[in-house]
Amino acid sequence: MKKLIAYLEDNKLAQGLLIVLYIVATSLSLYLAQKSVVAFLLLLFSLLLLYYTSFPIRVKWLVGLFVMFVALPFGASGGAAYESYMEVATLVGIYVAMALGLNIVVGFAGLLDLGFVAFFAVGAYTYGIFATGQANNFMPFGEYPLSGESFWIFLLIGLFVAALCGVLLGIPVLRVKGDYLAIVTLGFGEIIRIVFNNLDKPLNITNGAMGLASIQAPEIFGFKLINSSQIYFVVLVILLFVIFAVKRLEYSKIGRSWKAVRENEIAAQAMGIHLVRTKLLAFAVGASFSGLMGVVFAAKQTFVDPTSFTLLESITILVMVILGGMGSVPGVILGAAVMTILNLQVLTELTNWLNQLSLNGVMTIPNALSPSKMQRFIFGGVLILFALYRPQGLIPAKNPKFNEDELKSEAKEKAQTASAKGKAFGA
Repeated sequence: MKKLIAYLEDNKLAQGLLIVLYIVATSLSLYLAQKSVVAFLLLLFSLLLLYYTSFPIRVKWLVGLFVMFVALPFGASGGAAYESYMEVATLVGIYVAMALGLNIVVGFAGLLDLGFVAFFAVGAYTYGIFATGQANNFMPFGEYPLSGESFWIFLLIGLFVAALCGVLLGIPVLRVKGDYLAIVTLGFGEIIRIVFNNLDKPLNITNGAMGLASIQAPEIFGFKLINSSQIYFVVLVILLFVIFAVKRLEYSKIGRSWKAVRENEIAAQAMGIHLVRTKLLAFAVGASFSGLMGVVFAAKQTFVDPTSFTLLESITILVMVILGGMGSVPGVILGAAVMTILNLQVLTELTNWLNQLSLNGVMTIPNALSPSKMQRFIFGGVLILFALYRPQGLIPAKNPKFNEDELKSEAKEKAQTASAKGKAFGA
């Protein structure tokens, strides 16, 4: 086995053939089986295998895009479970984007945020209020609900409104850190939820605990995107934008500033990093991604109410970041995907299977002990195991490695070029 693994590591052609055969086999299995959670999970597992191959980054991206845009929709379309598979994939994309936003705050900047779902709620209600007749209660002009074509504009509006809320949250909490920061952000999240829950009087803006129903679905060129199989592609494109933005920010000047603040605020300030501006920017950028996905969530569900934005949701997103690996972009993506699929599909299917065994008289399991009801217990157990045996997460964060000799030679060449230009200018 060790010889085979060593052979595959050195042979890119063998890796390529193995990946292609694996993707084709799992796609056909999912298509022919019509409903197979195992085949669905195995197809998604191909993305993790692709990550560990030695192909260039561009090749990995091309194959990954093929899997997400072609292989997965094709494989899932073979049976009646098509929409349920696309529903899971869509929610995975939404939670991955949110976890990446929280990773900026927690993983990059080291600011513990327990109220992150508040920005998700802000984005959802920003679109929901104007995409229903609710805005007629307080808007003196305009006709509501707005059409589904306004969804594309509200993606930007939700992003900027959530970023503004992130700044407003950041301003009063800049003087606290650690546990105190967690308590303040937790309070902010609960305040936002309670405000949306009670903002139905004296002026009915959010419809209170009743929520907002019949939200307009996204519309493009007169075609409404109603099903999860259609929303999936919208979420996928937005997710690619979020991943690209986070990767660019990670190694940018501001990304390095966030990491410096995370490691030691005093040392970072001594090096000239503006603490207030850096922290506020982390809150704003992280919140903007959450608000963006809040708009998508409201359009997809066509209904939002305060119960969707509880403290438990914030903790779940934080668990995704911790499980995947704080500060690691691929790790957070994997952690969010694992948590979402475990919650929405694996535990549900396991519960259905055990219920079927109970109905057939094979074995009797109390309803209170069904896996879907033991969800938080299972998540807690997973976290304890990872805290004990893999505290850095599934895919730990890695700092880029530089060749010291190459850097010295490049610096020497630049110095020689500058000297030559200076002599030429002097002549």
